[in-house]
This record gives sequence, C-alpha cells and structure tokens, in this order.
Amino acid sequence: MLAVELHEVTKLFGRFAALRSVSAEFSSGRCYAIFGENGAGKSTLLRVIAGLARPTSGKVVFSGPPETLRRRVGYVAHATMLYEELSAMENLRYFGALYGITQDEKFAAAIRSVGLDPALERRAGDYSQGMRQRLSLARMLMHDPEVLLLDEPFSNLDVASAREITQLIRKLRDQGKTILVVTHQAGNVADVADHSLLFSQGQLLRTEGGINAASLGASRGDAAS
Repeated sequence: MLAVELHEVTKLFGRFAALRSVSAEFSSGRCYAIFGENGAGKSTLLRVIAGLARPTSGKVVFSGPPETLRRRVGYVAHATMLYEELSAMENLRYFGALYGITQDEKFAAAIRSVGLDPALERRAGDYSQGMRQRLSLARMLMHDPEVLLLDEPFSNLDVASAREITQLIRKLRDQGKTILVVTHQAGNVADVADHSLLFSQGQLLRTEGGINAASLGASRGDAAS
C-alpha cells in the first residue's frame, strides 16, 4: 500500500532550487535509502515530507485523512535536538505534550524499544552519541507514526551502535512502517534497504531495488544536505 506520494515537488530557496520536480512513491513496510552528494536535496526532501518546509510547487500526498498527518509522521533530524539537562523520560514527557500524550507508560515503552532504560536518571547531555541517537529515535516513535524519516542516523556512531540502529530499522520496517533513511554510510543499510534513491542537484536521478555498487560509490564522502 502506498503511504506517501510526491508529485512534481520543487522547493526553492530564493533562486536556489533544493528540489527540482521530484516525483516518487513510498510504500508501507519498505525501507528507502537516499543517497547523493552534499547539497543534493536529501535533507530538504525529508523536511518537505515531514511538513517542516512547504513545497514551492507540486504536492505531497499521504494515505489517510489530512487532519491526522502530524501524528502519522516521525522525523529525526541530523542533530539530535534533545534537551541535554533533562533525563530520557523528561525529554519524552516534554515532546509528548506536543502530541497530547501524557502517559508515562508510552514514554517508557518507546525508550525500551530502542534499548535504553527509562529508569535511568542521567541527563541526556551525559549520554554517549549512540545513546543520544537512540533517544532521538524513541522521541520519534512515542506516538507510533506510520512514516519514519531519518536524517543521517548513523552519524558519529561506533560500529556497535550503528548495528543496533540498523537492527531497529529492520524491526520497524517488518512492523509495516515506511522508512526513509538519508545516509552517506550505505553499508549500514545494505541489508535492510528495499530501495535506493540517488539525488543530484535537487533532482531524483534514479530509483533502484536494494543497494548496488553504484549506490555505495555515490555515498562515499557524502554529508547531510
């Protein structure tokens, strides 16, 4: 089942075209790896789908009623954007209030789902990078969104932490989530991505099944864009 469709989406920042007439379809229960050089438009793509940036032209279409859109999408930016003075539970209580969620049970379940302990009172600023990234994922998952948008989730992670994130992505995909992952580390999603999309200068050059050698080459030396 189609979860998200993009129809001729263009996003301009002044005279600069971050996205140029991008059309694509994303299905439920599939993971899409998004590659491209720095400035290719990958992060802008996620922000447009998340509703954080309005297309200059074209449209993004979701399945289901539009009034439930905010609850159906989860987004993790390249920066973790956590409140460092707060614990994991305190962070989720704050962000949960934005969705009208007040039950500690839901926050605790989201924290456990990413392999963290909800009883840990340590401030988020004292977490390792891997723990911070997992807490950001818990924040994304607490309202059980259908479409998950991950911008560089493997950035600055060690091998073990990156492997844990990959396993979580696989689990979420198998639960029927639609997952878009912007990354320059193709090897971390090689075994979980069902499709790969290659962007360049705001254009979608090609969409392929899985990840091939060309995708791996395109991802080397890339950065969030």
